[in-house]
Amino acid sequence: MKIAILTYMFPPDDLGGIEIASQDISNQLVQKGKDVFVITSGKRNVTEKTNKNVAVYRVTKPRIKFLGSPLFWFKVFFALKKIKPDIVHCQTVQMGVPGFLFNKIYKKPYIVWCHGFDVYFPWRFKKIISRVVLNSAAAVIALTNNMVSELQKNYGSRIFVLPDGIDSEKFKGFSKQAIRNKLKIDYKDKIVLFVGGLKEVKGIVFLIEAFKIINKKLPDARLFLVGDGPEKNNLENAVKEGGLEGKVTFIGKVENQKIPEYMALADIFVLPSLSEGLGIVNLEAMASGLPIVATNVGGIPEVVKDGENGFLVDPEDSQKIAEKVLLLLEDSGLRKNISDNNKEKVKKYSLDIVVEKLMGIYSLCLKK
Repeated sequence: MKIAILTYMFPPDDLGGIEIASQDISNQLVQKGKDVFVITSGKRNVTEKTNKNVAVYRVTKPRIKFLGSPLFWFKVFFALKKIKPDIVHCQTVQMGVPGFLFNKIYKKPYIVWCHGFDVYFPWRFKKIISRVVLNSAAAVIALTNNMVSELQKNYGSRIFVLPDGIDSEKFKGFSKQAIRNKLKIDYKDKIVLFVGGLKEVKGIVFLIEAFKIINKKLPDARLFLVGDGPEKNNLENAVKEGGLEGKVTFIGKVENQKIPEYMALADIFVLPSLSEGLGIVNLEAMASGLPIVATNVGGIPEVVKDGENGFLVDPEDSQKIAEKVLLLLEDSGLRKNISDNNKEKVKKYSLDIVVEKLMGIYSLCLKK
């Protein structure tokens, strides 16, 4: 089976949740004997092979207002024409446009795996493109049941629910003390961790506000922000204004293989998003045995069960974030129970299980 995966960005150029998910799926499919071709954006037109034997076609996106995306989609279409896949896997509704075009001309099926921002956020011609792309797809996949409800506003047929998968083995075998020694972090410090893009939608400013409350009660608490993005300057200003310099550390962009180390050195993981499809980083925190404090938005409640493997708070509620983080930091027994629950619950998100189900969906589409 020859599979083309269309994703707007792909590692190592970008390391967001959808990019990591695309990489993990591609690698797993190759391990299972499939020919995988990833078509994505790049700074220049180039074809390369990853160390996992995934062929990556990078095409430039023209920087032309209004025409940039359509021209990029046509470039992706011509890459598909060259590859001649048996099935096209589109990561997001927008990337379903070249899949739709390829289907209409070459009659090859395509699936659309929705990931959150393409479903929950407004974008140009969203309603028209969503209806056309989704209703012509051989299959539509949502990360969560919450996403299914949102998708049904534009799409009436069956929707498969399939969360992102995770390779839990990557997050095992790390010593908190060894990593803290390596990074020269006091073992007694209480580390609160955020991992993700420094974007407004991630709600990090509310985490910083919460940390002012946390730090007053626990002066040895520290906040690590792993990631980069357009909000960095604003967040740095918020840290200065809050008198938290020396307490909040901007780690910056980190290679994906280093994320398990940062998870291992932390005590609690916080995801204060204002909107989120699933939050694959929650799964990474679970695999690391970290208690989670996250916002009750999108598909997060389907992963984080309040009081079982973490706590849910309303978005933009800095006071509640602080209360739950403090509760966890001050109760080692509670942290231990939630840690154990997370290590058990994450098993159902095994990458191998998810990809087996995905291949089952491919097979159904090819039989239609």
